[in-house]
Amino acid sequence: MTDKRVYIGTSGWNYGMWVGVLYPEGLPSKDYLKFYSRQFSTVEVNSSFYHFPRDTTYKNWYSCVPEDSLFSVKAHRSITHIKRFCDINEEWERFVEGITNLKNKLGVVLFQFPASFKADDENLKRVENFLRDLQVKTKNIRLAFEFRHKSWDNKQIHKILTEHNAGWVIANSSKYPEIEKITSDFVYLRMHGPEEIFASEYSEEQLKNLATKIKKWRKKMDVFVYFNNDFYGYAVKNAMSLIRLLED
Repeated sequence: MTDKRVYIGTSGWNYGMWVGVLYPEGLPSKDYLKFYSRQFSTVEVNSSFYHFPRDTTYKNWYSCVPEDSLFSVKAHRSITHIKRFCDINEEWERFVEGITNLKNKLGVVLFQFPASFKADDENLKRVENFLRDLQVKTKNIRLAFEFRHKSWDNKQIHKILTEHNAGWVIANSSKYPEIEKITSDFVYLRMHGPEEIFASEYSEEQLKNLATKIKKWRKKMDVFVYFNNDFYGYAVKNAMSLIRLLED
């Protein structure tokens, strides 16, 4: 049986602090994405959380990367943090209108919820209704949910996500609980940093343990891994190390 694809990259790419770590001196920032895509098969777009990128922006991103590259895109904060999945039809349609410009290079849509978003009856119903109703219009888009409150580790949400082939984000950090669940035909991991969030580096041993899990998962599922420990270029170093370990 042929293994599925493993996509490894970082959360974002437009970091001046990566000059000397990933980008050569003198490289214009407008060329960062094109250079980045020579090293990594995927990237997680975080800027879409703060604003709705223009169609021209998405089209430019599309043209900058190879044909087999994938973008995973974080949903706008109006959806997850402001309206918290309540009456989000307009925001969701606007978001989807933008990401469709990525066409075959769209990977996964990420919903990252605040830690204050708990798994009470109302919020469970909001997620279920979204997957049942709004997703009907966009059923070919892979979705992944990052819940940051421990109450979400329950059978009800696992069942809801599984029924709709929606992914459970396995998020590693010292700040939020790491819960390893598979609810879809793909695995989505976010590596925020083992100690200080965004600003700590994974050890070789930690990456070896992760590589062992990925080798098992990829026998049946596509795997997406994004390093979000962007400070000091740790994300770049760790992503490159993980790629090497999976090639061994």
